[in-house]
Amino acid sequence: MLEVEVKHRADLSIVRQRLKALGFSLVASQEEVDIYFQHPCRDFAATDEALRVRIVGGRAYVTYKGPRMGAGAKTRVEISAEAGLDVVEVFRRLGFVPVAEIRKMREYYSGGGFSVSLDWVDGLGEFVEVEKVVAEEGEVPQAVEEVRRLAAALGLGEEVKETYLELFLNTYKQGGR
Repeated sequence: MLEVEVKHRADLSIVRQRLKALGFSLVASQEEVDIYFQHPCRDFAATDEALRVRIVGGRAYVTYKGPRMGAGAKTRVEISAEAGLDVVEVFRRLGFVPVAEIRKMREYYSGGGFSVSLDWVDGLGEFVEVEKVVAEEGEVPQAVEEVRRLAAALGLGEEVKETYLELFLNTYKQGGR
């Protein structure tokens, strides 16, 4: 599966109202802690990959994110699996180094084949992610167009190209704060 996603800074209260007016439904509201790891032998920054453990409500989800494709929006392979909370310690003992821990409050909305996340990210601010999942690479161009159309309908401005990890590292790890 391929995830086609755009991210924007936005006032979440305004976007929340627009989502409801467009018929989107709130699916979940939760706190998430994302721990990103660096591979012991491969530079994920150079390969544009990510390994994340997301902790939600006492459960852990391991996600591998493949390199971004040149599809006009952030499009990449994403593979996730549920694991026990001890997976963080397993990765550490195998030589994976935690490089960032990102905390956020997230509201998930769905409608019309889209997933929209309203995020308050600790230390970074408010963001909206509009996402559509497709099965094949040939479906990506149409999905990019549809995702951008929905973002415009929500009144979202300039797209944020960086991932939360990149924003975090640029802000906190490289002298930003």
